[in-house]
Amino acid sequence: MKYQVSSNRYTGLVQEIRSYFLEATQNIYEGRNSLKVIEYAKTDVVVKSFKIPHIINKIAYTFFRDSKAKKSYLHSLKIVEFTPEPIGYAEYFKFGFLYESYYLCKSYKYDFTIREVLTEENFKNKENIFKAFASFTYALHNYNIQHLDYSPGNILIKEKETGYEFKIVDVNRMRFKRLTPVERLENFAKLWANDEDLKLIINVYAKHIDMNEEEAYYIALKASNKHKEKKNFKKRLKGKKVVD
Repeated sequence: MKYQVSSNRYTGLVQEIRSYFLEATQNIYEGRNSLKVIEYAKTDVVVKSFKIPHIINKIAYTFFRDSKAKKSYLHSLKIVEFTPEPIGYAEYFKFGFLYESYYLCKSYKYDFTIREVLTEENFKNKENIFKAFASFTYALHNYNIQHLDYSPGNILIKEKETGYEFKIVDVNRMRFKRLTPVERLENFAKLWANDEDLKLIINVYAKHIDMNEEEAYYIALKASNKHKEKKNFKKRLKGKKVVD
């Protein structure tokens, strides 16, 4: 087993996370990866159990690159201002290869994700949320952070007296680099926003980067449409319902 932990307070949890996770009953998500909440040391801890990798990835994660769990932890330490507080990660090996891996962070009590704002036509204060989201993304990009899965379910929002607070999750796929204006605008592509909502977001973002709004919107819309076409093409091949 390999692990790292941000505080000795959670060492016991991380060292025995396989047992804790197996016994936990508070499920958040069950799919390719699994998410559960565990109460430990009077703290709600979110634990992500990653899918057991296939043989090629077992070799890759064991010898050539960091596992998703380790990357989630290391990336979160770099961007702690923008993500729920990281606690640690653990890796278990079988026959010398990576088998199970877990990432742990403190639970973030958010009110909704950007998905609800994008999909519910009459969502309260939608325009103000989009403006705040554009400013948050600008701050993220100014820290040289490029979230490669900047999709609706990975953007958490808490409503506060002073406005809206945003946090990003699922951060194992990230780049840390100085972004060009085009890369910044293309980072909105996975939101699956309709044209009107995307335009509102991009108009605010364009002001932050001192760029012509129409030019900025053209770049963002082109990237958004390309992403939608790619995903819908795959859905058609699998006989799944296509969403515009």
